[in-house]
Amino acid sequence: MADAVDIPPEFDSRVFLKTLTSRPGVYRIFGEKDDLLYVGKARNLKKRVSSYFGRKPTNTRTARMVAQIRRVDVTVTHTESEALILENQLIKGHSPRYNVLLRDGKSYPYLYLSTEHTFPRLSMYRGALNGKGRYFGPFPSAGAVRESLSLLQKIFGVRPCEDTFFRNRSRPCLQYQIHRCAGPCAGGMSEEDYQQRVTLTELFLEGKNGEVIESLVEQMETSSTRLNYEKAAEIRDQIGALKRVQETQHVIGEKGDIDIVAAVVKSGASCVSVGFVRHGRSLGSKCYFPRTPSDMTESSVLNAFLPQFYLGKNVPREVILSHTIEDEAWLAQTLTEQESHKVRVTAAVRGERRHWLEMASTNAQQGLVGLLGSRAGMRKRLIALQELLESDELPSRMECFDISHSSGEATVASCVVFNQEGPLKSDYRRFNIKGITPGDDYAAMRQALSRRYTRIQKGEGALPDVLFIDGGKGQTGIAGKVLAELQIDSVTIVGVAKGRDRKPGCEELFVADSKLPVLLPADSPALHLIQQIRDEAHRFAITGHRQRRANKRNTSTLEDIPGLGQKRRQTLLKHFGGLQEVVRAGVDDLTRVPGISRNLAQKIYDRYHAQGDS
Repeated sequence: MADAVDIPPEFDSRVFLKTLTSRPGVYRIFGEKDDLLYVGKARNLKKRVSSYFGRKPTNTRTARMVAQIRRVDVTVTHTESEALILENQLIKGHSPRYNVLLRDGKSYPYLYLSTEHTFPRLSMYRGALNGKGRYFGPFPSAGAVRESLSLLQKIFGVRPCEDTFFRNRSRPCLQYQIHRCAGPCAGGMSEEDYQQRVTLTELFLEGKNGEVIESLVEQMETSSTRLNYEKAAEIRDQIGALKRVQETQHVIGEKGDIDIVAAVVKSGASCVSVGFVRHGRSLGSKCYFPRTPSDMTESSVLNAFLPQFYLGKNVPREVILSHTIEDEAWLAQTLTEQESHKVRVTAAVRGERRHWLEMASTNAQQGLVGLLGSRAGMRKRLIALQELLESDELPSRMECFDISHSSGEATVASCVVFNQEGPLKSDYRRFNIKGITPGDDYAAMRQALSRRYTRIQKGEGALPDVLFIDGGKGQTGIAGKVLAELQIDSVTIVGVAKGRDRKPGCEELFVADSKLPVLLPADSPALHLIQQIRDEAHRFAITGHRQRRANKRNTSTLEDIPGLGQKRRQTLLKHFGGLQEVVRAGVDDLTRVPGISRNLAQKIYDRYHAQGDS
């Protein structure tokens, strides 16, 4: 037998082990300052806990933990499944140092269809699935939900608006005008026609694309027979859009509900990629970076990750793993008891499922490479921002707007975009602001935001998770009104004001509808990220403003006069020797220039005199 581990005298393992039961349960290991070091489950408590104090631990992590033991508490459970559930609750509640910890344990987004309404609403939903209506998902991120919601709105036109907004409408809103909603609010559509759209939406979300297309083809032929060619053309476009979706989405089965989970461990860090497949259609994947002690293997990471990820949440019928885990049968039994259907957990797959598993493993490897690379600092800032905003997931896309002008001249609005890797310069945009009172920053911000997000609602871009506004409560309020008018309710708005001292590090943040500003410490990673995004928006706005101002000042005011083309301007300036002499000239003087009629001479004179310009 190998040498026994040197156990501190404060903890007598032999005496303790004599009192232990062989029933299933959970054990908690405490350290010198009564801090919780580890939580574990066991089918046989006596056998499992004894393993720490017999042979020498096989890895340094366990050896370090055993050396710190001062107390072990146990909780006996009736069944092994109860032990697994209790272990999960304790790990999430106390975050022990030596346990694998899934940081993102919050709920995941779904598409929700309010089927109990006369005109059902299709929207994003997050929370308990205990209300009336139908839920489709889960989706890996809010961005994936928004993408699907946008697609469905374009094809089927099911309303996205809040019920209170819908009840108080007397005419269609912007969503109808940009062909994203069928407009049932104005009474222009029968319940039967609208319900047809809802039924097709449900079939599509269930993966029954073939039935959807067959139904639409039948409707198109009926409309064509009735000589309603406009309706037939509209349905034809719907069929084309659906077929394009089919070409870009990989389908693995008629009714396949599967999660594919792959883990990769390297350099003391780990990444777990989870791919979601519902009704045979891929909804995308998401990478998780659980906190893991050193010396962990892929199998041990998955063994600890899976209960935290699935217990208390909806679970598909099949969970495919990249590595075999110790508690495979145990976990499958517990999840089956939790759900109303049998859950299969396996690492033995082939054929099409093997293809999906390879994709998940590749995603996990890429995620870990990114984490260990230059994104490590960015990720720390994103996590801090997520905590500040109390968000359900790490922000993946952020936009910031700023306004720049010189006493109202040549006003330009900038929009910069950041993702989880930093600036996304290909998505930057500038807006030349026109038709407002010079110097009215509120009007400029309203115009820029309206133009930006109207285009996005039409499908010309992606919505951000967070929208930063360079300004205080007033500018933030304008942003809130613009997004409300456009029926956008999934974007968190944050105003960034300079603060009373107007010094870096003293910024005041106006988060969503908060009445009081939030002040972060100068060393806050979240504040550093916000400052970086705000400063980039400021730089981009100033650059655009200076270019526009320079262009404007290099442009002759003669160019604004209708009928005065380039050749006539050159002749005019040559005849008088410069613009100042043209301004001083009278109508009769101007008519002496070849090519300048009396009518045109009057226009030139009025440009500099009748309107009071100089």
